[in-house]
Amino acid sequence: MKKLFRAGVNARANGLNPTKVGREESALASFSLEHGRLGPCESDYLVYNIPMPIKTLPPELASQIAAGEVVERPASVVKELVENALDAGATEISVTVEEAGKKMIEIADNGHGIPADEVPLAVERHSTSKLYSADQLFSISTLGFRGEALASIGSVARLTLTSRTDADNVATRMLVEGGMFTAPQQVGAPRGTVLRVENLFYNVPARLKFLKTDTTERRRIDALLTRYALAYPDVRFKLIQNGKSTLQTSGNGDRRAILATLYGVDVAKQLLEVNSIENNLELTGFISPTSLTRSNRREITFFINGRWVQDISLATAVIKAYHTLLMVGRYPLAALFIKLNPADVDVNVHPTKAEVRFSDPSRMFSFVQRSTRKAILAYTPVPQMGIAPPALWGGEDKRSSGIDPAWGFSRDARDPSLSAPNEQNAPNNHNFEEEQRTIPNIPLMRLVGQIGQVYIIAEGPDGLYLIDQHAAHERVLFERLLAQREANTIASQKLLEPVIVQFPPEQTTILNEHLHVLQKFGFEVETFGPNAFQIRAIPTFFSGSNPAAALRVLVEDFEADETPLQENIEDKIAARVCKRMAVKGGQTLSHAEQENLLRDLENCESPRTCPHGRPTMIHLSVDMLERQFGRTGPR
Repeated sequence: MKKLFRAGVNARANGLNPTKVGREESALASFSLEHGRLGPCESDYLVYNIPMPIKTLPPELASQIAAGEVVERPASVVKELVENALDAGATEISVTVEEAGKKMIEIADNGHGIPADEVPLAVERHSTSKLYSADQLFSISTLGFRGEALASIGSVARLTLTSRTDADNVATRMLVEGGMFTAPQQVGAPRGTVLRVENLFYNVPARLKFLKTDTTERRRIDALLTRYALAYPDVRFKLIQNGKSTLQTSGNGDRRAILATLYGVDVAKQLLEVNSIENNLELTGFISPTSLTRSNRREITFFINGRWVQDISLATAVIKAYHTLLMVGRYPLAALFIKLNPADVDVNVHPTKAEVRFSDPSRMFSFVQRSTRKAILAYTPVPQMGIAPPALWGGEDKRSSGIDPAWGFSRDARDPSLSAPNEQNAPNNHNFEEEQRTIPNIPLMRLVGQIGQVYIIAEGPDGLYLIDQHAAHERVLFERLLAQREANTIASQKLLEPVIVQFPPEQTTILNEHLHVLQKFGFEVETFGPNAFQIRAIPTFFSGSNPAAALRVLVEDFEADETPLQENIEDKIAARVCKRMAVKGGQTLSHAEQENLLRDLENCESPRTCPHGRPTMIHLSVDMLERQFGRTGPR
C-alpha cells in the first residue's frame, strides 16, 4: 500500500484524478515528500488510477486462478475425477475421503488406464484424449473434454497419479504439487488409475477459509456419488468417509435396487417408472407418486446423456406435471435420465459443466412435462363414482365418533400448571413474533363452525375470527411440547417392534450428529448399519403415527448449504415435530375437536402465529362488517 502512495505523490501534478475510498480528499496533504512515506492520514484510503505495466502472470499463479473455475470445493474434485473414471470405461469406482476432502481424496478405478508415455501429458493444462477439433465441441459425447481437471487440482493440492494399461507391465506414478511436476516413476499396481489428492487448497488459504463446515462438505460428496450411482447402475460405486462406508452399490444394472439402497425398500417400491421415446428424445427414470413428496425440490435430479446437470427449466417441467396433484409447498422426488443427439445440446457453457443449453428448449420442456404427466396419470387410480364427499356445510363428519386421541386435548385449557413457556423460546422467523409482544391475548370466543375443512369460524366480543386449524394446532402443540421439555416430562412410547428406516447418505450425516437432541424429545433412535436407523421409541405425541414418517419429517427439509440445526436446535426440532403432528387442512373436525382447539388456542402465550411465523387467524371487526354491508357511512 505504501508503494502505491509513493507512486501517487505527484499524481495531481501529472493530471491524474484520485479516487477516494475514505472520508476526505484533502488527505493528499498527508504525503511527505521529504521522507517518502505515508504520514498521518485522516482518510481511510486513497486509491489513484495509476497506469501499471502489463506483465505476463507466472504460470503457477495463472494455474491457481484457472483452478478457481473448476475446483470450487472438495466435491468438485470428486466430480471431475469420477467423470474421468467413467470416461475411461471403469466398472468399479472407489472413493475414499478424509476430513471432508480437505485432508485427502482418493479415487481408484479399473478403467483402461493411461499409457506410460502419456502420463506427463495428462497433468498438463489443456491436454485431453477426448477432443481433437473445434467441430467436436458441437457434439460432445464424453463427460470431460477440456483437459483442465488434473492440472487445476495439481495447482492447489498435492496430486499423485498412478495408472497402468493392459499393454504396460508396470504402472507409472507421477506427483504434482502446487503446479510443480516430478519425474514419472515405475511402480507395481493393477490395471486402472488411482488419483490421490492431499492437502487441498494448502497454497490458497483464502479458498480453504471459505469452505463450509465439514458436515456440509461431506453431504455434498454424498449427494454427488448418490446421483452418479443412479445414473450408472452398471458401475459398482463405493464411498468411504473417515473410515466409514456410506455408499456401496452392486453394479448389477438394477436402478430400483440402488434406490432401495438409498431411500429404503418401502420408498423404492412406491416410485413410478418413466419410459418415454419421442422424436429422437428418450426419457427414463423414476418419479414419486402423489403420496410421496418432499418439502423442497433438491431431490429432482436430471442427467443429460449421462451428465448430471442443474437446469431450472427441466425441474419446473416436472413440477408443472404435478400441477393440482400436490399440496402447495410440496415437491416430488425424481431421478430422470434424458438421451438426445449430442448436437442438440451445448455442454460447453460453464467450467463446471453443470449447465447446458438446448437447441430447442421449448420442445425439451414440453417433452419432459408431457412424459412425466403421462406416467403419473398412468399409475393414478381412477376415483370411483357414487361416493359422497364429506359434508362441508353443517353437521359433523358422521365417520368420526368422538375426539381423535392423537389430538391430545385432554387437559383443561384453564389449567395454569401447564402454561406455556415464555415466547422467547419460539423460533424468531417472522415479524409476527415481535408484534405479538404488543398484542394482547385473543378473547374468549364462541364456536360457529368449520368451513371448507380448513378454517374454523368463531365469534368474539369484537367481531368475527377465521382460524386456520393447522396453524392453530401447531401453536398449541408447540407451546405444550416446549413446556414439557422445560419440565423434562416428554414421555416416550416403546414400539412393540423396532422400525428400520433408511436415508440417503447426505441426510444420514446430519441425523448422526443430532441423535442426542432427538432423545430429548422422546425419540430413541440408533444406527443400524450403513445409512439405516432403528427406531425403538417415539414421543407419545406420535401415538398412532408412522414412526418412519415421523423421523423422516425431521430431516427432509434440511437446508442445502448449512446444517439447519446449528442454532436453536431444540426449538427447530420442536417446530418440525408439531408441524408433522398438527391436524391438516382438509380434515373434518368434530364439534368437540373444534371447541377444544379454540379453548387451547386462547390459553397459548402467542396465539396469533404458528411456530413458523404464519398467522393463525384473521379478525373481522364488527365495525368493518357494518361498513362492508353499508350499515354505517365511511369514516
